[in-house]
Amino acid sequence: MTLPSTEPGNNAAAAIALARSLFLRDDSYYGCAEASLVTLQQVFDLPNPADSSSAVALNGGIAYSGSMCGALTGAAMALGRLAEQRLPDHHQAKTVARSLTEILIRDFADEFSGHNCSDLIDYDISIPEQHEAFIDSGVWRESCMRQVEFTVSRLTALADEKVWEKTVSQTLAK
Repeated sequence: MTLPSTEPGNNAAAAIALARSLFLRDDSYYGCAEASLVTLQQVFDLPNPADSSSAVALNGGIAYSGSMCGALTGAAMALGRLAEQRLPDHHQAKTVARSLTEILIRDFADEFSGHNCSDLIDYDISIPEQHEAFIDSGVWRESCMRQVEFTVSRLTALADEKVWEKTVSQTLAK
């Protein structure tokens, strides 16, 4: 199973632009998890799309621990919300959200040769001096931004109800 392809008509470019506007703010208000979550909540037309509060501790691989990339964890949260909103059965929603997240993680790892923050950025940002060096280096503006863009663009097509329904049918059939 694969995620639906990103086609010009599915607003991927607008979603990427929104993600960039959030993640690259001068005040660094949104981290990777928050930017992915808020962008996808907006794209999926979920309630309270600007609320990033559930993702604030997920940036930097969950509380700067270097674990799973925040772009992925924020996207997984948005997928869970979308599945819960669109599927009446909670167990089906969990199955679909988990399956789609699993595919996203696999695709992400294929694209970036891993999915853990510490492997992707080559800094241990749990150490204050390395976190400061990471911020000062600007690597987050490039490599982390690409990772947020990737997760957002891979999921944008699911906003379309027909694409969603087809993807859910394929997911539940396996």
